[in-house]
Amino acid sequence: MRWLWTPAWIARHVAMVVLVVGFLGLGWWQVSRAAAGNSISWGYAVEWPVFAGFVVYVWWREVRLARRKETLATEPPADPADAPTAVTTPAVAAGSRPAVRRPVRIARVPAASEPAEDTDLAAYNDYLSWLNANPGARPGDYPG
Repeated sequence: MRWLWTPAWIARHVAMVVLVVGFLGLGWWQVSRAAAGNSISWGYAVEWPVFAGFVVYVWWREVRLARRKETLATEPPADPADAPTAVTTPAVAAGSRPAVRRPVRIARVPAASEPAEDTDLAAYNDYLSWLNANPGARPGDYPG
């Protein structure tokens, strides 16, 4: 548990405590405003403790994740003599994440034939070139 007292973790602990105390204080302030007659403050009085709970949840999850990484790092490596000779892919257990693998690159093959020309696109391009050639013309003056 010594890793919980590194400077980075101390900063996380302090930030968590400051945020939770601040959010709960803001919630209490909204309760006092709501009791004084501001009806919108009742909603905020509920929101601020929820924010504080979320901060505690994220902090707790980070501690668990770091603890899990620490236990995996301190476990002795498995004895290679006990390992099976065939490499098998382990099944994904419930609640665990599958291994992240590198994406597969696939070469793109260009099309063998020329694509057929789109007649609507060609007509639109002709219209745009006519508008460009006739800057003072209105779209209704187009002869096509």
